[in-house]
Amino acid sequence: MSDYADARVRMVDSQLRTEDVTDYGILAAMGDVPRELFVPDRLKPLAYIDEDLLIKAAVDGAPARYLMEPAPFARLLQAAGIASTDAVLDVGCGTGYTAAVLARLADRVVALDSDESLAAEAVRLLRDLGAANVGVEEGPLEAGDTNGAPYDVIVLEGSVEVVPEALFAQLAEGGRLVAVVGYGRAASATVFTKTDGDVGARKAFDAHVPRLPGFEKPKAFVF
Repeated sequence: MSDYADARVRMVDSQLRTEDVTDYGILAAMGDVPRELFVPDRLKPLAYIDEDLLIKAAVDGAPARYLMEPAPFARLLQAAGIASTDAVLDVGCGTGYTAAVLARLADRVVALDSDESLAAEAVRLLRDLGAANVGVEEGPLEAGDTNGAPYDVIVLEGSVEVVPEALFAQLAEGGRLVAVVGYGRAASATVFTKTDGDVGARKAFDAHVPRLPGFEKPKAFVF
């Protein structure tokens, strides 16, 4: 067994199972997808630690981007209840790791990122892995991707201040959107479900994950 394969086993056993991730499909997918391929070379030895990993530094006003640490990501997917027949929108896919995992769980995945270089890297890495059921799109995260809608599941790969109506509009009836709502230690992983056209919400667990750009509340007008 390679060092990375051994690290994947340890990640599943010591980070996921201990955080009550019990879904066999998620455990199998994250135990199989080579996470080290999706981070910069200098971070490959750290690919399986229980920390968020910087995949692109802040530059020219654009915020830094991170790969979410394994446990909250796995718990979000478990809360979403992804079925093998589902169509999934992965919002903020970064270099494509999250989409690679989702590809093992769902029928069809649209991986969306607003950063041109990250989207291009996701295309390359997902192609190399043979993830034929994933399409990568570049565009504003908060706008989603109407071309592939409706989606059974939408996953937001970072914390947000607000979930825009544009994303709820892209949910199928009975669809679920999972996101960490709020910033810092007060944030909550939340499952939004569309029923008869209305969207309800329930808190799933507390989580502290990096921010996803584009989901800030509009500034209030001040006289």
